[in-house]
Amino acid sequence: MTTKIIMDTDPGIDDAAALTMAINNPALDLKLVTTVAGNVTVDKTTANALKIVHFFGKDIPVAAGAEQPLIKPFEDAARIHGESGMPGYDFGNDYGEPIKKTAVEALHDAIMAEDEVVLVPTGSYTNIALLFSEYPEVKSHIKQIVAMGGSFSGGNMTSAAEFNVFTDPDAAKIMYNAGVPIVTVGLDVTLKALLTADTIEKLGKLNKAGEMLHGLITHYNDGSDEGRPMHDVNTIFYLLHPEAFTTKDMWVDVQTDGPAIGATVGDVRAAYHDGKTNAKVCLDIDADYFNKWFLEEVAKIK
Repeated sequence: MTTKIIMDTDPGIDDAAALTMAINNPALDLKLVTTVAGNVTVDKTTANALKIVHFFGKDIPVAAGAEQPLIKPFEDAARIHGESGMPGYDFGNDYGEPIKKTAVEALHDAIMAEDEVVLVPTGSYTNIALLFSEYPEVKSHIKQIVAMGGSFSGGNMTSAAEFNVFTDPDAAKIMYNAGVPIVTVGLDVTLKALLTADTIEKLGKLNKAGEMLHGLITHYNDGSDEGRPMHDVNTIFYLLHPEAFTTKDMWVDVQTDGPAIGATVGDVRAAYHDGKTNAKVCLDIDADYFNKWFLEEVAKIK
């Protein structure tokens, strides 16, 4: 049995790696890629998604989405991902065009055509919020959302906020309050699952896909001597190997204004929402297994 997924993404180097894993693993059936402004502007994230799909010779539709957050002014992460969002490898200029539908239209049509589809947002959740607001009927067709974002142990934009949620906290609040099952894959695990220098060195020697990823990752201005975080790849790793994660069900609220804007606040004691939960939060991960899996996955790509 394959898992049908849709990725909503803002490539970005770690998004490109996540797309690589999703496109090439036979246990996943990637139906659609939608793009959103995030790491760089949406014209660039759309081009980058098309580049990855074309690199692997796949016929997967790509639809362009929101150019800016719902309310908050847009702030990109070009300082981390470079001006293009994906420096370090020459994909050429012939990588196709997005489909004519908007991301929200494409999401609606793809979800309604399926049952038990999994949404995998790895950028800000603007498209998801717009989809739920305009087409609430899609919710019953979504098996779960496995979202990269949030933190319960400190942020990377402020001391409280992680980038994806910080970029559009109002959209995050809509998504968490939508009543759809959510798995939160945040900094609590992605900053532990670092690709080591040894893993990155081996990557470039595996095959053409490894060479491409090595080029991107070595241009990634994130991480330290300990390694580089592949934040978004952890969503795909969770889908394939949930046993590698330690999770806790809790209610997650999102701060939408003030100095803590973008913070995800977990009701860790189940004290303030009548015992209800709205997310399964990933709190720990087998980082050694993640490195081993990452190399093995890329090595399999033909």
